[in-house]
Amino acid sequence: QGQLHESGGGLVQAGGSLRLSCAASGRTFSSHAWGWFRQAPGKERDFVAAISWSGGSGYYADSVKGRFTISRDNAKNTVYLQMNSLKPEDTAVYYCAVDKGIWSNWGQGTQVTVSS
Repeated sequence: QGQLHESGGGLVQAGGSLRLSCAASGRTFSSHAWGWFRQAPGKERDFVAAISWSGGSGYYADSVKGRFTISRDNAKNTVYLQMNSLKPEDTAVYYCAVDKGIWSNWGQGTQVTVSS
């Protein structure tokens, strides 16, 4: 089945940077697109970014475009989210998932808190 595990979250001041990682275990997902999502308290889970199976194409929510970069290392079965110029409104639990036609294999999430 495979599991995803997010890491790299933490507390950072506005304007700072964090790099999130999403590692797969149990199976490889090198032929799938991966995505990052986030959920702030009291809000729905929102799309943040996605990357094609080859890593050649990235897709971003307008709110993070130009600040976040998604990348992947298929040899390590890992996807990354580099987050720069963080804002307090980026505070949320960040999740990764694999595109199997629907987003699947959700990880447990990693908390990102941006202080003003």
